[in-house]
Amino acid sequence: MQNLVTVFGGSGFVGTQAVRYLAKAGWRIRVAVRNPNLAYKMRLLGDVGQIDVVQANLRNVPSLERALDGATVALNLVGLLYETGRQGFQAVHVMGAKNIAQVAKAKGVQRLVQMSALGADEHSPSKYGRTKAEAEIEVRAVYPGATVVRPSIVFGPGDGFFNKFAAMAQISPALPLIGGGKTLFQPVYVGDVGQALARMVTDPATAGQTYELGGPGTFSFRELLEKMLAETDQRRFLVPIPFPVATLLGKAGELTAFLMAPPVTSDQVELLKTDNVVSGQYPGLTDLGVTPTTLESLLPTYLYRYRKGGQYADQEDRVMTVQP
Repeated sequence: MQNLVTVFGGSGFVGTQAVRYLAKAGWRIRVAVRNPNLAYKMRLLGDVGQIDVVQANLRNVPSLERALDGATVALNLVGLLYETGRQGFQAVHVMGAKNIAQVAKAKGVQRLVQMSALGADEHSPSKYGRTKAEAEIEVRAVYPGATVVRPSIVFGPGDGFFNKFAAMAQISPALPLIGGGKTLFQPVYVGDVGQALARMVTDPATAGQTYELGGPGTFSFRELLEKMLAETDQRRFLVPIPFPVATLLGKAGELTAFLMAPPVTSDQVELLKTDNVVSGQYPGLTDLGVTPTTLESLLPTYLYRYRKGGQYADQEDRVMTVQP
């Protein structure tokens, strides 16, 4: 079966955009997810019959075999931001990626694209960072020509960063600046990431490459929260939280992770001790022919709903409302 790509985690925040661009490029797409009943809308992103949704669990080899049957390329976008029960970093990031690679090789899949992250490092103090790096190693042990992509924080409608803090600001008079808010980020638009992934799948010349994806601007954690508050027209105090205190707060949040997403985990605090920007040692968006989208041009398109009056708020009356 030619021109078929299996996208693991294809119904997620990034996956939806990757599927959209792959459909535009004419690929047949098999979206492999744990619960297909929750991903039925994925079929609407392409022509009739172009996109199929199938069940797959990274710990279940037979389900992976079915998902990869006849595929030309495999794209693994499955990842965790925090651990809950059996859904742990080692199980999902490392063993899951290894299982996909081994089954794909046995099924004759020609190429594999692996989603990693900026900060992936075997020696990272963060379990997230370590397991992302271990996943790269396991995948390339099976597919030396696998393409690896490492994005910075990804933003866009439905993101887990700006939306989370904007929602928090609606009920809290203060927002935390972990480590003083000095950590640097290079936010990249989810649509640009999706387009880049589609280019990696389509272009065989990307095989064996590692790509670091960052947007056109670099901002501190404080600056990102200030931009969010300015866009949502909310007055909130930004309170510096030392790393040791943030770690304790993160451990407390982990106790309820099985019920709700914690505001921060101790592992995420470890990640925040290191800047999350591209190194310049690897190709990026422009090398894939993708023009990076600015943060300022996109935030107004989806953060308006957190403003009083929403999209009908008077633009002329909006002012910077951040307090030091």
